[in-house]
Amino acid sequence: MSQLKVKFKKLNADTKLPVKGSLDAACYDVYATSVKSEYGGKVTYGLGFATEIPYGWRGVIVPRSNLTKHKWVMLNSPAQIDSDYRGEWMIKMSSIASSFEPSPYSVGDRVAQIYFERVNDVEFEEVEELESSERGSGGFGSTGIK
Repeated sequence: MSQLKVKFKKLNADTKLPVKGSLDAACYDVYATSVKSEYGGKVTYGLGFATEIPYGWRGVIVPRSNLTKHKWVMLNSPAQIDSDYRGEWMIKMSSIASSFEPSPYSVGDRVAQIYFERVNDVEFEEVEELESSERGSGGFGSTGIK
């Protein structure tokens, strides 16, 4: 199996390369290098790097599991990084507490995880009818919980 090579550009001297928390970890932890903005229970963290992802791949940013210890969520999660994006990777978080809770992370902390996956080209075929299925058009929760 060939290894994916992603070009990684540090945007400041304090930027750390993404790291795996363990040998078998599925994602790479990334660090906050700056707080871009902080207002109304929302914080934007700069990750201090830009990438050149090969065509046919995308980067994905997801929260770290330790975020569940706090009353904060990562907005736009999972975040998609297209292969042609060359700007700084960033994440935005929002407090979900009824009263403002301080941001759980500071500059230098591991704030999210990233991984890479293939992007499939899709051809859409417009049709008049779709084949029926057992589920049909049942939506939210229509298959039950047990």
